[in-house]
Amino acid sequence: ICFVVTKSFLLTCCLPIFLMGMRYYFSRKVILHYLDCALHTDMSDIEQYYMKPPGSCFWVAVLDGNVVGIVAARGNEEDNTVELRRMSVDSHYRGKGIAKALGRKVLEFAMLNNYSSVVLGTTAVKMAAHKLYESLGFKHVGVVEHYALPGMTRSLLERMFFQLRYHRYRLQLREE
Repeated sequence: ICFVVTKSFLLTCCLPIFLMGMRYYFSRKVILHYLDCALHTDMSDIEQYYMKPPGSCFWVAVLDGNVVGIVAARGNEEDNTVELRRMSVDSHYRGKGIAKALGRKVLEFAMLNNYSSVVLGTTAVKMAAHKLYESLGFKHVGVVEHYALPGMTRSLLERMFFQLRYHRYRLQLREE
């Protein structure tokens, strides 16, 4: 279409490169801003946010003296759920069962603290993350299209070049 409209072979060849560059720029901008927000909120004071409140906890997976994974649980007394948050495994250690062990730790915590269910939300694109949650017993309960990460400006260009789907999962432990 570009060639038909412009009759320019050079412009036709450069347009995909320009569009990929814009996608890269906005993806990087949004993700770096999100990480900055996380590092200045709950991840800046793990003890205050995850260790002190009742019904919340934080675990670190250590292998050969190196931190290889983390996960948090944050209780919600209003609906008697606990949210699995911040699960992350170092890319060099993925596929070794670390995430599954961390997820099981949160489930064990939820059962010991008599929560009725465990919930989580993820923007993960990789199917491996979704398969992990399902292997732990979570059921996919919905998707939010065009999800905005904290710190996103939702500008027209940002919406054109960076879009996320937010998947929600739930594991019912017992009936209320």
